[in-house]
Amino acid sequence: MPQRLVITGRSQEPRARFAEELRLRRSERGVSLRDLARDAGWDASLFSKMENGQTLGGPEVVQALDQYYGTSPLLVTLWELAVADPKQFKEQYRGYMELEAEAFSLWHYGVSILPGLLQTDGYAREVLALGGYRGKELDQQVEARAGRRNVLEGEDAPPFRALIAEAVLRTPLRDAGEWREQLEYLLEASERLNITIQVLLQSSGLHGLVSTDVMFLRLLDGQTVAYAENAYRGELVEENRSVEQLQRAYDAMRDLALNPAESRKFILRMLEEEPCGPST
Repeated sequence: MPQRLVITGRSQEPRARFAEELRLRRSERGVSLRDLARDAGWDASLFSKMENGQTLGGPEVVQALDQYYGTSPLLVTLWELAVADPKQFKEQYRGYMELEAEAFSLWHYGVSILPGLLQTDGYAREVLALGGYRGKELDQQVEARAGRRNVLEGEDAPPFRALIAEAVLRTPLRDAGEWREQLEYLLEASERLNITIQVLLQSSGLHGLVSTDVMFLRLLDGQTVAYAENAYRGELVEENRSVEQLQRAYDAMRDLALNPAESRKFILRMLEEEPCGPST
């Protein structure tokens, strides 16, 4: 008869579980935060915030900790679970987030902002701050949104098509350096085999999604659902007829948009027009 597993009593919430493991590993190693900072090459205050659950840190620092403690890939795995945890998002988004993580094909139209899956941290921070987030809550939401980018990475990443209104690319961030970084990230993303980016020019005129950002998800059971949102609310659309109506509008717009190669040239022109440094 196999031996029963011992219940550890450790937290089952991904973010708390990650912080708990960090504290445990440092305690077992018998080092102070200052010692850890000296040996691992990162600031002690960052490690303190990570162990207290105030921040998750980035993948580079977590990889460094895995190497330092000899736990690879444990800490990176826990970090990935924490940043992808739908509980980090507001209640209205949680159902959608769970479906997004399971989808095997995704396509999006952005009339006002870039899709979350293609946002840099700087872009996400400004958008989320406009939505009312501040301080620690803002930091957590930026980390959570950054974690969503993992959906499009790796050998098994699903195909993703982003149809972006020209107005989105002509609405820069306040910080010119952050905006340039965002445009460069779009170019880098457009080179990946699973990502297609198309720009819909303003000269295309009015269309069926003129005031709506929408993401389509094709699920493993073959069903397609949509998540439509404006500046004030979002709605998960699952009824077949409604999804089909949104899909027809999307397809009509895609036919009007620049092809991927032309879209890349358009983003390059935007970069050439933008100043290189941060705004003053």
